[in-house]
Amino acid sequence: MSSKLNPPASYTLFNKLFKSLLISGLLIYVIYIINNNNSWFHTSINNASNLSHPHPHPPGPPPPNTNATHIVFGIAASASTWSHRKHYVQSWWRPNITRGYVFLDKIQPDLLPWPNHTLPPFRISQDTSKYRDYDRHRARQAIRMALIISEAFDTERPQPQGGVRWFVMADDDTVVFVDNLVEVLRRYDHRKYLYIGMNSETHGSNVMNSFDMAFGGAGYALSYPLAKALAANMDACLKRYPTLYGSDHIVQSCVADLGVSITREYGFHQIDLHRDISGFLSSHARAPLVSLHHLDRVEPMFPSTSCNDSLKRLMTAAKADESRLLQQSICYHKPKNWTFSISWGYSVNVYEAIVNPSALQRPLQTFVPWTKFGHPFFVFNTRFLSNNPCEAPHQFFFDSVDNGSRDRVVTRYSRARQRAMPPCSFTGNHSADSVSAVVVISPAAKYHIIGNKRECCDVLHGNATQIKLRDCREFEIIP
Repeated sequence: MSSKLNPPASYTLFNKLFKSLLISGLLIYVIYIINNNNSWFHTSINNASNLSHPHPHPPGPPPPNTNATHIVFGIAASASTWSHRKHYVQSWWRPNITRGYVFLDKIQPDLLPWPNHTLPPFRISQDTSKYRDYDRHRARQAIRMALIISEAFDTERPQPQGGVRWFVMADDDTVVFVDNLVEVLRRYDHRKYLYIGMNSETHGSNVMNSFDMAFGGAGYALSYPLAKALAANMDACLKRYPTLYGSDHIVQSCVADLGVSITREYGFHQIDLHRDISGFLSSHARAPLVSLHHLDRVEPMFPSTSCNDSLKRLMTAAKADESRLLQQSICYHKPKNWTFSISWGYSVNVYEAIVNPSALQRPLQTFVPWTKFGHPFFVFNTRFLSNNPCEAPHQFFFDSVDNGSRDRVVTRYSRARQRAMPPCSFTGNHSADSVSAVVVISPAAKYHIIGNKRECCDVLHGNATQIKLRDCREFEIIP
């Protein structure tokens, strides 16, 4: 009978120890793998989350409100037109407050010495001969004027960060209402890509150019980042668009190439109209008046005055209260069935009948379109002139202002001419022929248009009819 030999005790002990170490090592390795995979899983999830929801840098304190010193104006001008257009720029320029440059094609001896105390400094536009092969534009100075953006940007580049927020381009025959422009730009974040302006008033001009274009005569605003991007790409852009009509269409096309579209603001006015624009100005859109262009292509804004004197008169009202300028208020004198339509600082129309606001906010068509191309002519509704005494207004125009009081501003409007019509019999033959002037009393406080109703008013009748503007009550319906 054979017998099995028993192993030594030391060998048995070693074998058990080896097995224990092996099992422990395997356990540690498994735990390590599990923990490592778990960590990788969470890291991957976090990374994916960060990619889909990137964390921006913590926002700093909000920048202070935009003011006039944050805006750089680039004013397109030429030596041949400057002498009879400079008064437009002088009417709104504020030395030591507004900043910018007049860009001329050349300088002539008769333009010197340059009056820096009343006008922005001038710059001679750069030579554009290198673009000769790309210049098939119908507007002779399209390339030079488009380059004003990059030239203005390069001139202001050394300014400390935050010193410039907006670049505003305009023509030398454009009148800018600086306080209202600032009020509009304050609503936007200048750190984003923004192109702010307005189309033409006529379909023909928009069709021939672009409905997506901010017209350059009315002026347009470019935020600093967009102006920087345009300046960097202007050379390539000018070569890409050799046949567009004017500089503003070239700029709009460049802006579109950068992925930016127009932001429309109704207070920029190209005034692609002819003849008498009083009907247009008397029913201004519910927006701050920012600019007026082409004033030398229309009749003087006020009857029996020159174009220059008309501008001075309007700027007198603007100086008293730019926030209300051209803002329409409508009120009623029920005992006589009269309607008053007030365009603050410009006109008062008195109707011998009750006329609803929905009609009065449509301009009387006292004007004709810039071109008869395109139909309908205008991008807004109009009312036709009428010989019906119940529909034709008595017209009064701004004459003077008294803003010496701390709590109110008083404006006076004088009759333009006798209406030469019988009274409106339908509403009781209450003629307004005896009214010689209208006095409007408005609060001295700044008027905030956006989000508010039109101002309401109360009428006191006399030889000089007095109207007091006030806030509308919550549920007040007019008439």
